[in-house]
Amino acid sequence: MKKALLTISFGTSYPEARICNIEACEQRLAAVFADRTPFRAFTSGMIMRKLARRDGLFIDSPEQALEKLWQQGYRDVAIQSLHIINGDEYEKILHQAALYRERFGLLHIGAPLLNDERDYRRLISALQAQMPPLADDERVVFMGHGTSHPAFAAYACLDHMLAAEHIPAFIGAVESYPDLSGVIERLRSQQVRKVHLMPLMLVAGDHAINDMASDQPDSWCSQLQRAGYECQCWVRGLGENPLIQQLFVDHLSERIGTEVGL
Repeated sequence: MKKALLTISFGTSYPEARICNIEACEQRLAAVFADRTPFRAFTSGMIMRKLARRDGLFIDSPEQALEKLWQQGYRDVAIQSLHIINGDEYEKILHQAALYRERFGLLHIGAPLLNDERDYRRLISALQAQMPPLADDERVVFMGHGTSHPAFAAYACLDHMLAAEHIPAFIGAVESYPDLSGVIERLRSQQVRKVHLMPLMLVAGDHAINDMASDQPDSWCSQLQRAGYECQCWVRGLGENPLIQQLFVDHLSERIGTEVGL
């Protein structure tokens, strides 16, 4: 039975971010599941259209990739999502995969980064590993994407768990709760002098470069500086973190029922 490994992410139009984050995760998964032929798909139609128009780079959607796998005779397909939460983009994968479930002999779908309590604790350890040494009056603020989906609660849960563990870091989201204004209030209450900004996103793409780290008036860095904080930006996506990569490997291993890559 021909076996395929389909890695699905939101995608990015930044080539360096794609290499450092998406391809790094894809390569880690491909090395572990070496008996499977690797394939890629993006869930963002906007990014796929931009790459095709600008670079002549054509990336499949999950449905297009599954159709190709079926046509090429693959009957054992393992899908790993590189999304952070069980939100709209992950549900898109589940919906499209359901259309093909009867065609394949075996179809495994690995969970996104945050799926259960253990994932949150492992993510916290991974985030601590990439945090710089901090003085008593310094904090890290992680910028998440946010969502209108009910899964937006994942960001608040992660923030609460960081506080419960007395880790000097906060979680904020660009498009939902917790927002930056609330983070700034908490920074003031703790008499913080310097803030380190890091993306809580797979890739350091448009949000990290423009919404987080740019000198535009509405960027998080600019807003924090106006609020009186020294600000240092770390433009690195989670996909670069080997502990994050291992989480994705473990999620797919659990679905396939093997203990590999540990």
